[in-house]
Amino acid sequence: MNVLIIGGGGRENAIADAIARSKRNPTLFAVMAKKNPGIAALCEDFLLVKETDVEKVVGYAKEKGIEMVFIGPEAPLAVGLADAFEDAGIGAVGPRKDVARIEFDKAWARNFMKDNDIEGCPAFKVFSDKEGLQEYIEELGSVAIKPAGLTGGKGVKVMGDQLPDTGAAYDYAVSLLEGDNVVVEENLVGEEFTVQAFVDGKNLAFTPCVQDHKRAFENDLGPNTGGMGSYSDSDGLLPFVTIDDLYRAREIMKATITALGATETPFKGMLYGQFILTKNGPKVIEFNARFGDPEAMNVLPLLKTDMIDVMAAVVKGTLDELDVEFLKRATVCKYAVPAGYPDEPSKDKEVVVGDIGDALLFYSSVYEKDGKVYTTGSRAVAVVGVASSITDAEKIAQNALENITGDLHFRRDIGTPELVQRRVTHMEQIRG
Repeated sequence: MNVLIIGGGGRENAIADAIARSKRNPTLFAVMAKKNPGIAALCEDFLLVKETDVEKVVGYAKEKGIEMVFIGPEAPLAVGLADAFEDAGIGAVGPRKDVARIEFDKAWARNFMKDNDIEGCPAFKVFSDKEGLQEYIEELGSVAIKPAGLTGGKGVKVMGDQLPDTGAAYDYAVSLLEGDNVVVEENLVGEEFTVQAFVDGKNLAFTPCVQDHKRAFENDLGPNTGGMGSYSDSDGLLPFVTIDDLYRAREIMKATITALGATETPFKGMLYGQFILTKNGPKVIEFNARFGDPEAMNVLPLLKTDMIDVMAAVVKGTLDELDVEFLKRATVCKYAVPAGYPDEPSKDKEVVVGDIGDALLFYSSVYEKDGKVYTTGSRAVAVVGVASSITDAEKIAQNALENITGDLHFRRDIGTPELVQRRVTHMEQIRG
């Protein structure tokens, strides 16, 4: 079977790795904007082109006799790449544009949740101009300001963090209105966690929970990033997440897929639920229509079920006939990023990977030239430790990072007992 992976980041490296492990012996191809050496090493062939160039991407797939494709990033979904593949008779793991909208249009997503009485939706309003904006911000008191469109995980700002007061929140919202609608919603207090699931239009196959760390520096300081690292636990939960919390989050995701299924376009691909656990249970921060990055790198190495079988079940709508299983192991993923990331990242600097021990290595936003790997200005390379406990997995990941050299920065605290305990204590205080 000829299989195509779309995208050239760490997430796609993890997807490609999972496909390459298949006992079905697939022949793997890739489309990516820059040559990711981790993906290229697994492929029979690859095309270097923008993943949003639908005509060239689909033409390449036809030329190579592709039977199934896994679309990694959000941007190709937003331009209808999944639609084009399906229209060409190629099975796509990735939702069509009409339903992928749940990620790339936050205003639509919130209204969709409200209209379908889906649990976990915070108080919100969508603004296309300044009328009533200041009054609503003052009414809520503490708010999160979100541009409606895609921002790579870096456009949301919240009060008490990036925004010191309601005046700053208003000014930021007004600045966003110049190019987009703005969602203003109540600022939820709690601990964030991620639940991801394969979806075949009706059925969901859930992966273990993950907690991502967006802030650039240790102790959760600095600007937001695409994600500096993440961890998962061996029981599929997180140390501060109960079975009931997870059940409620999964029910929200099931209700969302049921509501999307009532439209003309079933959702097939990955549904990513970004939740915040509050004193009143899990609330939805946002939905994404693809695997998270870095969260894919936590869960895909644990996938026991053959990835080709999972992809086929998503495409055919038969996930209910497949037992999708994951190893009961803990993981810690840590990113090495260019110095100065995200505001003023160094670029075109060589990255040298030494002895990383038992860790897994996934290349992300890098490029290969003359046998050497260089940074692009975004997250460069991720390492993943897999062990029986979060503590042991963290040690494996941290040891690996210490043996990667270049003009790089990373967080040492992700997955450490101290940081994990802070999450647990914080949640205990919130629950009262």
